[in-house]
Amino acid sequence: MKPSLFRSVRTAVLDAVGNTPLVRLSRVARDAPSVEVYGKLEFCNPGGSVKDRAALRMMLRAAADGRLTSQKTLIDSTSGNTGVAYSMFGAAMGFRVALVMPSNVSRPRKDIARAFGTEILFSDPLEGSDGAIQQARATVSRDPDRYFYPDQYSNPDNPLAHYHGTGAEILDAVGDRITHFVAGLGTSGTIVGVSRRLKEHTRPIRCIAVQPDDAMHGLEGLKHLPSSLVPAIHDAAAYDETTRVSTEDGWDMADRLAREEGLHVGHSSGAAVFAALTLARKLHQEQGGGCIVTILCDRGDRYFAPSTWEKRYTW
Repeated sequence: MKPSLFRSVRTAVLDAVGNTPLVRLSRVARDAPSVEVYGKLEFCNPGGSVKDRAALRMMLRAAADGRLTSQKTLIDSTSGNTGVAYSMFGAAMGFRVALVMPSNVSRPRKDIARAFGTEILFSDPLEGSDGAIQQARATVSRDPDRYFYPDQYSNPDNPLAHYHGTGAEILDAVGDRITHFVAGLGTSGTIVGVSRRLKEHTRPIRCIAVQPDDAMHGLEGLKHLPSSLVPAIHDAAAYDETTRVSTEDGWDMADRLAREEGLHVGHSSGAAVFAALTLARKLHQEQGGGCIVTILCDRGDRYFAPSTWEKRYTW
């Protein structure tokens, strides 16, 4: 009998990252009964999101090779979840952290980062994540000796965290059954890293990136690439196709997951599940089976505070 997760012991919060469970989404996928649809519960990481994986690897590697020291402040741009991870690990490892965030990022993520002692610099909300990136780079250029800038959008350790971690865990769980992988595209670290690992498996696995269907969207954490700065780590050759999801469909699916599966997740997770279920229905009708894994990247409680998006708006 395997030891209980809750009885296991970790020596530090850093050791609690990864090995998140897969849960079958049976109720929301009931109209595609021949297809297994699984969500990987990345909100079970100690910082509450998939971003714990990349943040930890980037920090550990930088500390090991001397780029990150106690004399420097780690600074990066973030829409929230990576910032929470940096803040948590910075506190645990004894490093100062400063974050550049659009000022309209949900209040819970600002409050969580500040609870760890993090300094927050706000960028123009109308410029979104691209504006935060540009402000972070400008801040570092003015005083390069003061900062360590991991740059999650350009750092190869971001996708490598998912190549060595998330992707390997998925194969350990459902390797011989999985036919498709679906994940949202933000920094692109998750979809690129996991896809590269899955493509090494002995059977073909089709990998699908999820983007918002419009530049003016309300799916926080996802990028609409045609209207955005394309991350340097993005590699379109790593995955097979892109599907686009509307804000309304992402928000509605997040509501369904809470009410039908008991999974209270963020809207980017809702968008990923919406895409996965659309695919599942197609596989059920055309092929009579399949196995899809998608990423539930964070919890919904980080979106409780009022957001700039409301469903009644027309963009």
